Amino acid sequence: MDIQAARKLIKDYAIGHGDFVFRADIAERYYKNENDILYAKKEDGEEENNPLRNADNRIPHNFHGLLVNQKASYMFTYPPLFDVGNQRGNDMVNTVLGDKFPKVCKSLCVSASNNTVAWLHYWTDEEGFHYGQVDSRQIIPVWTEDLEKKLSAVLRVYRKILDDGKTYVVYEIWTDTQCQAFCHETSSTTDLLLHYSMMEHCIIDIEHAESEAYIHNEGRVPFIPFFNNDAGITDLQNIKSLIDAYDKVYSGFVDDLEDIQELIFILSGYGGTELNEFLKDLKKYKTVKLDDDGTPGLSTLTIDIPVEAREKMLELTRKAIFEQGQGIDPQPENYGNASGEALKFMYSLLELKAGLMETEFRLGFGEFIHAICKNLNISCERIVQTWTRNMIRNDAETASICSQSVGILSQKTIVKNHPFVEDPEKELKYLEEEKKKEQEEFEEQYSPFVKKQENDSKGDDKTQNKNEGQQG
Repeated sequence: MDIQAARKLIKDYAIGHGDFVFRADIAERYYKNENDILYAKKEDGEEENNPLRNADNRIPHNFHGLLVNQKASYMFTYPPLFDVGNQRGNDMVNTVLGDKFPKVCKSLCVSASNNTVAWLHYWTDEEGFHYGQVDSRQIIPVWTEDLEKKLSAVLRVYRKILDDGKTYVVYEIWTDTQCQAFCHETSSTTDLLLHYSMMEHCIIDIEHAESEAYIHNEGRVPFIPFFNNDAGITDLQNIKSLIDAYDKVYSGFVDDLEDIQELIFILSGYGGTELNEFLKDLKKYKTVKLDDDGTPGLSTLTIDIPVEAREKMLELTRKAIFEQGQGIDPQPENYGNASGEALKFMYSLLELKAGLMETEFRLGFGEFIHAICKNLNISCERIVQTWTRNMIRNDAETASICSQSVGILSQKTIVKNHPFVEDPEKELKYLEEEKKKEQEEFEEQYSPFVKKQENDSKGDDKTQNKNEGQQG
């Protein structure tokens, strides 16, 4: 790809990506409890016009982070299991996924919740198959225009400081066969686009640009999208205004409590000339000198706080946040003495939200496992995914259902759904080993009788052969 084609591609698809990054940055801030209340500005002259307002507390509440973490823990405390149809293939896939897979799953969930979509990148080198999550704000996808809407290319954009000490904007253009990179200084535009070496991390000569293309054999664009939902929205969008309202009311309540402790002195006929002298006399002598003329006086002014109205407002807003955010309010009074079955109903909204994400993530994980199988030369026409929720459940009831399903369902299905089983494959191996051991113990227990019968049988054969010899 030459400079002109790269420049056109970047200009055509980079437009509008700034809005995506802007919304993603807001969601990331709220996830880190950096709400808008921290950056709100007071109106000009507000402090001068209202002397009772001296306090300026800005207290954010991390409702968005709580709801996202609830979903991530609910869905991926136990990462999904994959069955490619044979045990050898399953073992090889699990080896490639490694110990980092549960963490990657949670990171994909958090990223998709904040950015509407998370991206997983995979590649192959001399050491084998590798994968990792990429910041969604760096990815600009190029989709086909047909109804299937397949990923035809990916434009990855990020900043990097090179050896010359300057900061450059790097553009990686990935297709189904190769990747080429370009860059320009942050102070310039794409009109001054240069070729960039991904291997040496430096600017290269245009004449050698074609030789610097990174060729891969994945057969497709090695980026996989994991969407938050089919609506293309973040988890913050429905609750941001409610969180801002809660922060504002709560912070204003704290301001009032702080300001009410300060008395505003109202003076008339004060004999001094400066307020500092007034405060000094009040502190030292506990008295204040007032003039005789006019109507001298000294009084104080305090604030009346509408406590009940604010408490009701905070209560309603908090309830609306967890309803609109489809989460579980962790306040202890909501649990009471509810049974395990009753507690399941508290997960209804969270399960709806998790179900929408699971539908999208199943497609992403399916593509990912197919890519691993292709790299390992494993046949996997159909991949079975098993998802486990981290929730309160009635283990006794589930175990009873499993025991009643013996003879109706396969042993593998029963083991996969049993509440005490974390790794079904290992459990099936344990069962096989136990059966084998029981068979060996059974044979050992009845072996004397078996040997006696065998010896008697051999003795009869010998007697019969001897008699036949004598007759001959």
